[in-house]
Amino acid sequence: MAILSKDESQAILKKVLGFSKADECQANLSGRTTGNVRYARNSVSTAGGTDNVSLAVEARFGKRSGIATCNEFDDATLKRCVQRAEEIARLAPEDAEYMPLLGPQQYLTPTAYAASTAAITPDFRAQAAGDSIALCTAKNLTAAGYLEDGAYFQALRNNKGLEAYQQSTNVDFSITVRTPDGTGSGYATADYTDAAKFNAKNLTQLAADKAAGSRNARALEPGKYTVILEPAALASDEGLLNNLMYSLGAREADEGRSFLSKKGGGNKVGEKLFDERITIYSDPLNAEVPSGVFDGEGLPVKRMTWIDKGKVSNLYYSRFWGQKSGKPATAFPGNWIMEGGTQSVQDLIKGTAKGILVTRLWYIRDVDPQTLLYTGLTRDGTFYIENGQIKFPIKNFRFNESPVIMLNNVEAIGRPVRIGGNLVPPLKIRDFTFTSLSDAV
Repeated sequence: MAILSKDESQAILKKVLGFSKADECQANLSGRTTGNVRYARNSVSTAGGTDNVSLAVEARFGKRSGIATCNEFDDATLKRCVQRAEEIARLAPEDAEYMPLLGPQQYLTPTAYAASTAAITPDFRAQAAGDSIALCTAKNLTAAGYLEDGAYFQALRNNKGLEAYQQSTNVDFSITVRTPDGTGSGYATADYTDAAKFNAKNLTQLAADKAAGSRNARALEPGKYTVILEPAALASDEGLLNNLMYSLGAREADEGRSFLSKKGGGNKVGEKLFDERITIYSDPLNAEVPSGVFDGEGLPVKRMTWIDKGKVSNLYYSRFWGQKSGKPATAFPGNWIMEGGTQSVQDLIKGTAKGILVTRLWYIRDVDPQTLLYTGLTRDGTFYIENGQIKFPIKNFRFNESPVIMLNNVEAIGRPVRIGGNLVPPLKIRDFTFTSLSDAV
C-alpha cells in the first residue's frame, strides 16, 4: 500500500482527525516504494527495496504540542496514535514561537511524477549495473556505482480546513571509476524525474574517460587559478552553490549571523552582491526539475527569485519570523535553478588559455559563516588546461573559497544541467584559491 491515491490518503486522515480531542490537530501521511542496486570492484554487492507508509499526528493544546507516529492503519492503532500525541502535548512546555495551523490553501498542480520511474523493476536496475560493469571491465577499469529509484506521496490534513496531496518520482545514479593501479579516478552523477532519460552507459563512459585520463597526475603549485567547475562541483551533496542557497535565511541575516547581515541591523535584500549575470530562482513546475508544491507545514511552494541579476531579491522566512518581521512566510523550495548560457564544459575548455578543470569537490567544511568561506578538496578528475585543451592530469588541491567571492569572479557561464534536483551550469571562475596539495585521487 506504499503509494496511496489522494482519496485513499484523505480517507485515512479524515478518520484520524475524527479521533482527535485537541484544540488543533494535523496529520501527515507519507509513503514510498524504492529500489536500489550497489556495485563495487565490478561486482554487484547489494540490492534491495523499501515499501512503507507512515503517519505523523501533531496534537496541540494552546501553545503545547506533541507528535506521535505509526505505520499501521486499523482504527485501534490510529486512535492510539492520536491519543499518544495528545498525551505528549499536555506534558510539553509552551512553544515561545508558536504559530497556529494553516487554514485552506491554494496549490499548484504538481508535475513531479513519471510513470516510467514508478514502473522500474529489479531487471531494469540489474541491466543498468550490468551495462556499467561491462563497459569498465572491457577497458580494464574498476567501477563502483549506486542506483536508487523511488515513487513517493505525501498527504496533509488538519482541523482548520487544510488539505494537500502530491506525488513524485526520482532516479539517482552515481559512479566512480578507478584504474587498476589506483592512480586514476573519474566520477559522474545524474538524477531524473523520468527514468526514460537515464542512460547508465553514457554516464559510465564519462567517468571511465576521466579515470583513464587522470593517471600519472603531476603536481602544480598551490595558488590562485582560473577554474572550470563542473556542475557536480557546484551542486552535488557537497557543493559550493548548495551551501550558498542554504544560507539565505532571513532570521540568520536579521540576527547578525549571516553574510547577509547588515551593519547596524537588518539584512542586505536589494543589494548587489554578485556578478550581474547571476540569477537564481526556484520553480516547482520547471519541466527539467519539477518539485513539491507544498512544504511540511502546508505552505504553498511557488516560483520565487532569490538572486536577480546579482541582487539579493528574497530570503527564506519561516512563519514565525515572517510574522515578527512583517513579511510573508516563504515555503522552503524543492529546487533551485541558475540561469546560464549555451556553452558546454568542452566549449568552456576551448575558450581557456590556462586553467584547471574540476570534476568534483568533497569534504567541504565551514571556515567563516560570516563570509561563507569554505575549505574542501578536489577529487575524481582534476586537469590542467592550456590553449583550449586538457594538457595533463594534476594532483588534487585543498581550496579555501567563498561562493560570494566566486560569483563575483565569473568569466563564463555554461549551459545548465540537472544535478541533485537543481539546474546548474558549469562555471568558469578566475582567481579561485588553492592552498595546498592532496595525494588522494
